[in-house]
Amino acid sequence: MNTTTSDIPQRDIYTVSRLVRETRSVLENSFPLIWISGEISNLAQPASGHIYFSLKDEIAQVRCAMFRMKRQRLRFQPENGQQVMLRAKVSLYEARGEFQLIAEHMEPAGEGALRLAFEQLKQKLAAEGLFDAAHKQAIPGMPRQVGIITSPSGAAIRDLLTVLKRRFPALPVVIYPVQVQGEGAAQQMVHMLQLANQRNECDVLILSRGGGSLEDLQAFNDESLARAIHASRIPLVSGIGHEIDFTIADFVADQRAPTPSAAAELVSPDQAAWLKQLHQLGQRLDLIQTRRLRHHQEQLSTLRNRLLRQHPSQRLQQRAQRLDELNQRLRQTQQLYLVNLQHRLEKLWSSLTRLSPQQRIENQRHHYQLFAERLQRAMERSLLDSRTKLNQLARDLHTLSPLNTLSRGYAIISREEDGHILHASSEVERGDRVNARLSQGSLVCRVEDINPAAKKES
Repeated sequence: MNTTTSDIPQRDIYTVSRLVRETRSVLENSFPLIWISGEISNLAQPASGHIYFSLKDEIAQVRCAMFRMKRQRLRFQPENGQQVMLRAKVSLYEARGEFQLIAEHMEPAGEGALRLAFEQLKQKLAAEGLFDAAHKQAIPGMPRQVGIITSPSGAAIRDLLTVLKRRFPALPVVIYPVQVQGEGAAQQMVHMLQLANQRNECDVLILSRGGGSLEDLQAFNDESLARAIHASRIPLVSGIGHEIDFTIADFVADQRAPTPSAAAELVSPDQAAWLKQLHQLGQRLDLIQTRRLRHHQEQLSTLRNRLLRQHPSQRLQQRAQRLDELNQRLRQTQQLYLVNLQHRLEKLWSSLTRLSPQQRIENQRHHYQLFAERLQRAMERSLLDSRTKLNQLARDLHTLSPLNTLSRGYAIISREEDGHILHASSEVERGDRVNARLSQGSLVCRVEDINPAAKKES
């Protein structure tokens, strides 16, 4: 059997750019954002604002890139030999076909351990539902008293009190003093939060401190504090550090403010706005009262004049006469209604007598029997026609079948080498091998002699 060109499998030939592009896609889709630690080397800082460096350990190294927008968020200046933690995605630089990391965040290795613990605790509490919006309590618009949990000597308390005094001086404030940094700070905040809930003297609480490093804010990443905030029956607003600082307490709090001052703005009403609204409401109340008083005075004057014009005895007589007229109309209406109802009842009884339900059932049963018989006859005729057509087609197929021809002693002769069916003796030569297909089985024959085809008679 000959092999054609179409049977040969086609080669999928890659270009270099296609291979690199698809390899990059596989790498980026196979790895999520990862944390990785190592030492900076080969640091390059071009004028574009991007930085390029290698991250290495004792055995291996990998090329890294951090683009300008991400670099601007760094809180330190990277240097060669510095141990760092990277939050990065795995990628490939297509122009050189080099494996690399695209850095999204970088921090010194010391902070890296704290950041890792922060992320692990954040994921754990999020999985337990402590951050869910369904558990968040609404912050009251006009609290009776505000509680502040913070250091009594820090800058945050001064900012909080200044803003509260400016916005609403009449708002009472209770300070729950705590240590906001160092050993035991988290336990003090938990204790004061529980104490505030026991006293139940405030409508809203503020948990606050000034800015600092991740290590300075570590007390606010304590698991026990997070659970105490979640269990608090009093709504709590967190105002911790600067706008870019996030702690576990911020995620659990009922609402986060970017700074302590913003937290004070959030929980306190604006005195000027309230006074303006109160003044507007007072003016509206005076106007409404004036209009209602004038309206009632006009009504009173109208009723007094009507009372003077109409004596009560005359109105009673008119009402009695009207009552007699309505009573007479009611009796006539009732009698007419009863007569119409009697006529309708008689018509309905006559119709019911003429239409017997039993007769309608018998008619429907008779129609059903007729339809069933017609359906049975139609199905039998269709089945007979289909059987007749099938027998005729079987006979036609048998008549046209090559096997039927072979059963009468004929054979199909073909060349053995290529399977070509022979129609004339001139298509073979002496010594050629041919296959003879019979009705049952086949023969392999050799051509010993060739008789030319007989000439057609004219």
